[in-house]
Amino acid sequence: MSDTAGINIENLVKRAGKIAETLRERSSLCEELRQIPNESMEQLLGSGLFRALQPARYGGFEISIGEFLRVAEIIASGCGSTGWIYAVVGMHQWQIGMFPAEAQEAVWGKNSDALASSSYVPSGIGKPTKGGYRLSGKWTFASGCDSTQWMILGGKIQTSTESEPEQVFFLVPKENYVIEDNWHVLGLSGTGSKTIVINDVFVPSYCVLSVKDASSGKPPGAIENDTPLFHIPFSSAISTCLCVPVLGMAQGTYDNYVSGLKTWTTRGAITGAGRKVAELSTIQLRVAEAAASIDAARLLLMRGAAETMSAVRDGRQPETALRVRTRRDHAFAVKLCVRAIDMLFEAAGGQGLYTDNFVQRNWRDIHAAAKHISTNWDAVGSLYGKFVLGLDPEGGHF
Repeated sequence: MSDTAGINIENLVKRAGKIAETLRERSSLCEELRQIPNESMEQLLGSGLFRALQPARYGGFEISIGEFLRVAEIIASGCGSTGWIYAVVGMHQWQIGMFPAEAQEAVWGKNSDALASSSYVPSGIGKPTKGGYRLSGKWTFASGCDSTQWMILGGKIQTSTESEPEQVFFLVPKENYVIEDNWHVLGLSGTGSKTIVINDVFVPSYCVLSVKDASSGKPPGAIENDTPLFHIPFSSAISTCLCVPVLGMAQGTYDNYVSGLKTWTTRGAITGAGRKVAELSTIQLRVAEAAASIDAARLLLMRGAAETMSAVRDGRQPETALRVRTRRDHAFAVKLCVRAIDMLFEAAGGQGLYTDNFVQRNWRDIHAAAKHISTNWDAVGSLYGKFVLGLDPEGGHF
């Protein structure tokens, strides 16, 4: 069971800090296992941190998106893969709170610590049947699927013969899908982002949430969870769970790098053996620019989270201009963090080549995270450009 005593944001931040220290010690094991170690999942569950965005009526804390970002960044600073899973799976607690009440009860009624992974690409087809749909499909990149009890899967349903198929999310329990162990990758190895396969499984109607309803600000679940958090449009906040782990990885890498500089000396003939690396002006400039880039990324993420929360607290839906800019800032924050760690890794010397080197692992993990379509600058930046140039940005689900 989770420890929910004395909960406030500073308490959660302290818990995250203590856990991050142990996660770093297990980061090599996490990569070797290609999934989150059981000890790490038990720590996160026991700390109550997965309850951050969970509905209060199931023991959740319903903190703000900005507060969630603070916690997720700290977790990712200890281990990139674990931070990715915490941010993504933790964000799903918010999304499940948008589903109809019956679905929330199915997930948390008997186990309030239950968690869900996801794969949002609409790879599944739901065929209407009495009381629900028969679902079949195959989904890739299901991060954390070994450690969770449910899946949120993208798909389509045909509501009528005349209309276009509707894009939806299906909520499916673990006993109804198969996990294909095919996650052999360069970075974020510990996320266990494997493939999910379903063949003709019944999904009740209450375990289906349309993308339209999720982004409306008035999803079915907000009837019971009638707080500002669950009136945030899905598209306004979901990509925060993809960019904040990158921020955490960047900060953790920076801290590790700077700490190492205190004892690092040169060995080569060009720079002179025995000289303190910290005395090199080129290193000083790299440290300064990396720090500024990471700080700028954090400010961008926090600004978007604060303005989005402010809008829904005032009873307003975030305007399209805010949604588009926030999506832009998410991707640009990732770009800033990638650049920051590239600068440090380029000056890590031969020690940075070892596979167990913390900076080297985070460099790979950050580049892997930046490949996600929701954090890819070319994809998201062009959508922002369309909007400000008067073109239709709806392809980005704003």
